[in-house]
Amino acid sequence: MPTSPEENPNSKVKSSAPAKNRRLSLSDIWYNKDTQALKQLVLQIRAQSVSNSTTPPSESESDIQTLTLDDPELTRFSSAPDYTAVLSDKLLLSVLSKLPEQQHISNSLVCKRWCKLSGKLVRSIRLLDWEFLESGRLSYRFPCLIDIDLVRACVKSRRNSGIVMSHRLISVHLDSSSIHGGFARKEGFLGKEVVDGGVKVLAEGCANLRRIALMSASVEGLGYLGEKCETLQELELHFCDDFALKGLFGCRNLQILKLVGCIDGLYNSMVSDIGLTILAQGCKRLLKLELVGCEGSYDGIKAIGQCCQMLEELILCDHRMDGGWLSALSYCSNLKTLKLHCCKVLDSSPGPDEHLGSCSTLEELHLQQCQLRDKQGVRTLFLVCRNVRELVFGDCWGLDDAIFAAASVCRSLRFLSLEGCSLLTTEGLDSVVQSWKELERLKVVSCNNIKDSEITPELATLFSVLKELKWRPDSRSFLSSGLEGTGIGQKGGRSLRRK
Repeated sequence: MPTSPEENPNSKVKSSAPAKNRRLSLSDIWYNKDTQALKQLVLQIRAQSVSNSTTPPSESESDIQTLTLDDPELTRFSSAPDYTAVLSDKLLLSVLSKLPEQQHISNSLVCKRWCKLSGKLVRSIRLLDWEFLESGRLSYRFPCLIDIDLVRACVKSRRNSGIVMSHRLISVHLDSSSIHGGFARKEGFLGKEVVDGGVKVLAEGCANLRRIALMSASVEGLGYLGEKCETLQELELHFCDDFALKGLFGCRNLQILKLVGCIDGLYNSMVSDIGLTILAQGCKRLLKLELVGCEGSYDGIKAIGQCCQMLEELILCDHRMDGGWLSALSYCSNLKTLKLHCCKVLDSSPGPDEHLGSCSTLEELHLQQCQLRDKQGVRTLFLVCRNVRELVFGDCWGLDDAIFAAASVCRSLRFLSLEGCSLLTTEGLDSVVQSWKELERLKVVSCNNIKDSEITPELATLFSVLKELKWRPDSRSFLSSGLEGTGIGQKGGRSLRRK
């Protein structure tokens, strides 16, 4: 007797089985707009963040714990609930820290809480308004700063002024009435008392500073900064005199110091051997020292070499040193890098060769935008730095074959870089390079008097054994070869203008 499909277990007709209950994933909750499940998920995260905390919750956090996502307080000011309100500050700060730095500003505009948390992520800032620092809003808004530049804020400038004084170290707006005798008037800068007051407010609110740049600081301001900011490692000082450097005695962990004595067209302060000696005695842990527009002589450099025995890098920019200072470099027993930038004269009176000495540990010598017309000064520099292994010339005036020949005393040279040296010829390069038996790397760029057609077989053989060679001496011929076949650059040829 036939049976119905329901009664026959061997029937081929299959009934539809109920779907198995599957746990919803986060993507399902989000894309299916399951608001109730999303609320439960956020509340679980909140509960977990509070339970894992080792510190007791604050009053504000306790209030947040009692809120639910259905509370009308969360939706009073917005049409949608604020799901981040149930997250702890620590958890929300961790989320915001994963976002790109460019998004921190837009994040701070969401609400007061996001503004305060986003401020904790800012580590470096350049201040333009001194009142923002004096009022205490800077340290409240950015409590975790480790790097701050106050130089532009120390200049009384007007944003709507049409006069802009631009320098590679600073760029400010000035009034015509604030300029006198080629320099800005003293009234155009904040007074030492004002600067010291702002420095105290900063040191009390941001005690974890590691770098600061400021102007017109006095002994009291620098001393207070060193006392409160024990982690301070890098300092940049503008427009300060010799005796203001006494405040550096309190900066026990200072490792990098940049001292700017004079900027043409803006200010001119006096930093001499007295200041260099005070600096040397107060900053004995220095690893890097940069002197910009500073005066001095043999005695000041000698004091730095004897006291700062850990000094590894020395930078002199537009120096006003007296003659004979080069011979004092031999006292820098641990110096590894020497850089000279924008120097009009290297050494006007170097003295006899037997009194020069040498830097036995020096590895790198950089000359950038220096005037090398004084053959005696250049020769003395190479004698003091004859153990150097890397030699870099960049846009130096007066570097011809005769001046470059003085570099042949550097027998241990392994790397040579020439850029923008238009007076040096192929013959002058060949005669010196052949004397360096340990040369491994060579870079020649934009030296228009060095021609490919003048390369000798000996020089070509040297090129073949080098580990690294960058050869673009004639920029015009390099451009012409790149435009070859395009018709551009020829008389009656193509034009770059659009039709």
